[in-house]
Amino acid sequence: MRILMLSWEYPPRIVGGISRHVYFLSRALASEGCEVHVVTLDFPGKPIYEVEDNVHIHRIPVEIGAPNFYMWVALFNHFFEKRIGYIAYNFGKPDIVHSHDWLTALSGISAKHMLRVPFIATFHSTERGRSQGLTTPESYMIDSIEWWASYEASIVLTVSSHMRDELIRWFKLPEDKVYVIYNGVDPAAFDISVDRDSIRGRLGVKPWEKLIVSVGRMSYQKGFHILLQAMSTVIRRHREVKLILVGDGYMRRELERQASDLGLSEYVIFTGFVDDDHLKAILRSADIMVVCSLYEPFGIVALEGMASGLPLIVSATGGLKEIVEHEVDGLWAYPGDPNSLASCIERLLVDTNLASKLRWNAIVKAKRFDWRNIARKVLEAYGEAGRRARFQ
Repeated sequence: MRILMLSWEYPPRIVGGISRHVYFLSRALASEGCEVHVVTLDFPGKPIYEVEDNVHIHRIPVEIGAPNFYMWVALFNHFFEKRIGYIAYNFGKPDIVHSHDWLTALSGISAKHMLRVPFIATFHSTERGRSQGLTTPESYMIDSIEWWASYEASIVLTVSSHMRDELIRWFKLPEDKVYVIYNGVDPAAFDISVDRDSIRGRLGVKPWEKLIVSVGRMSYQKGFHILLQAMSTVIRRHREVKLILVGDGYMRRELERQASDLGLSEYVIFTGFVDDDHLKAILRSADIMVVCSLYEPFGIVALEGMASGLPLIVSATGGLKEIVEHEVDGLWAYPGDPNSLASCIERLLVDTNLASKLRWNAIVKAKRFDWRNIARKVLEAYGEAGRRARFQ
């Protein structure tokens, strides 16, 4: 089977969880004997075309300047379409076109009709959920593109039952059109030995201090502002604690100011973006992981924390509730509630037996989310998409 996989982000371009999802899914599909072509954006120092682990990677430059983000998205979809035509001519017509989120939906829909092949769309989130409503013309535009992709797709994939329900309810989709296939993780990639003291020392963490880690894009939906409020409570009773926030985004400066205003500057470390190897080392050197999103269709970083053997605290929302079982392999905090989050953190700081239980149960659960199993489920969805495909 020849697959066209469309994603605006792909390593080393990492903006959020889509990059990792497409990276590991593509490799797992290739290991199942598929010919996978990933069409993505270019990245400094990386070739326009290369083959890695049997995955064909086509990195597309945007050859015209754009006055804003939304025009840039429209332009890069145009250049994606040109490359899709090149792939079809030089490698052969694909059997499936698979786009991820609204950013590549336009080129995926065009490919469906241009090549007359089944189109599948994976929704990792929705504009309505990310923005907590539609309040700007741009939000309404993105929402409309998302609806269009859901209409044109033969099968819609999503990463949690929570997300499936949201799509069916909001876009009025037939229930049998939307499949839930969870994100995955490679547990072996996180089962590594690291010099814990050296890594913590470079971060400014003393050997006896407890290190709490939270990873993600620094946007409102990720709830880092709630975590900082919770830490102001925790620090009053537990001084030998540090929080490390890994990631970047439009809220970073605001969060740095908030940490300063709360008197947390000496307790909070902002790393900015780090590469995968550095991230794995940080996770293996931490004591607790917090995923405090206000809206989270899945939360792939939670799986990575579990695979790293970290006791986990998550917001009881979206897909996080589906992958973490309260007091079995993690703790739930009320979404948007800093007091609830602080209580969970303090509980793990004090109750080492509970922390140990959650850690070992999490390691066991992470092994269930193997990418090879996920790839086989995606292949089943591709087969169903082929049977359902209709062209106007």
